[in-house]
Amino acid sequence: MSLFALFYMLFAYLLGSISSAILICRLKGLPDPRETGSHNPGATNVLRLGGRWVALAVLIFDILKGMLPVWAGYYLGLTHFELGMVALGTCLGHIFPIYFKFKGGKGVATAFGAIAPIAWGVAGSMIGTWLIVFLISGYSSLSAVVAALLTPFYVWWFKPEYTFPVALVCCLLVYRHHANIQRLWRGQEDKMWSKFKK
Repeated sequence: MSLFALFYMLFAYLLGSISSAILICRLKGLPDPRETGSHNPGATNVLRLGGRWVALAVLIFDILKGMLPVWAGYYLGLTHFELGMVALGTCLGHIFPIYFKFKGGKGVATAFGAIAPIAWGVAGSMIGTWLIVFLISGYSSLSAVVAALLTPFYVWWFKPEYTFPVALVCCLLVYRHHANIQRLWRGQEDKMWSKFKK
């Protein structure tokens, strides 16, 4: 990687560290999402705390902070590998934010935003996989894990040169969901809408 790409990856990490869930909840006078509900500062938890419009704002912000650095990287002449590292940097920032004691969200929306500029076919396949699994199972976490496991194959099909860095991002997502995977295995994971009703 070039020195510029390393600094740009650091910039992507710092941008990713901005937690929209925490900041928007503060602005709206809502409880800290790290201390309420699932204790995850992400759109799903904010949906339960503040409703769909607040959650939508969090979702859009998280997608954009993943998408914009990678998109801009195309015009800055970064290589395929460097763009993948920028995507990884943004996701690392969201999951381990320096501004919030390295306690962040699961990174699904940010990872989607970071991977989507690679190809619209990849973005559509990711969304389609998440929706199909969610409609069948009702588990948001299971949908995210399955989508993360399959996304490297989608990238290999549409843009194989990005397969390795995208696989790194997806491994990070699966790791971040390790507690959800254990609860799913034990049959203790709540379905999304049952958690919302609570």
